[in-house]
Amino acid sequence: MSTVNVSDVIVEALEQEFEEIFRQHYRMAYRTAYGVTGNSEDAEDVVQTIFLRLVRRDFPHDFKKNPKAYLYRAAVNESLNTIRARKRSIVVSADAEGLERQQPEAESRSAEEIHKRLYEAVAELNPGAAHILILRYVHNCTDAEIAKLLGTTPGTIAVSLYRSRRRLKKLMRASSMGEKS
Repeated sequence: MSTVNVSDVIVEALEQEFEEIFRQHYRMAYRTAYGVTGNSEDAEDVVQTIFLRLVRRDFPHDFKKNPKAYLYRAAVNESLNTIRARKRSIVVSADAEGLERQQPEAESRSAEEIHKRLYEAVAELNPGAAHILILRYVHNCTDAEIAKLLGTTPGTIAVSLYRSRRRLKKLMRASSMGEKS
């Protein structure tokens, strides 16, 4: 007669629960991360980081209440951290003389450069504004859907979107002229 270890049963149940959560929410987390970073490798790293953190510790209380919302928020926050870290490493690794020699007119106007500047500008927004922009333009949520998700009114979301777009335009203009806002 074999004896079943209670801890083995608990571990197996947790592994199955985690696997199910991963299957259900991986695509949403990846799409969110890609929408923020604009880079598939960074998005993959972000999602892996999020799920590895969950494996290494108990599920946070917020996670158990609403895993989708928790993973969405984690994907946005980790993506913004990735963009900020990338931006810092570029500045640190570039030599000061090379930066002084750069002329704004010589800046590339390629789609890739514009996207890069957009992602960096989004990273400079406050996290709440970035969340709303991502829900609207990456996940195609309406103002009403975003309001319901965030527990606020559609009017508040509309105002936030307006202000965030205006701030993004300002950041993009400053970026194209080589300034810091």
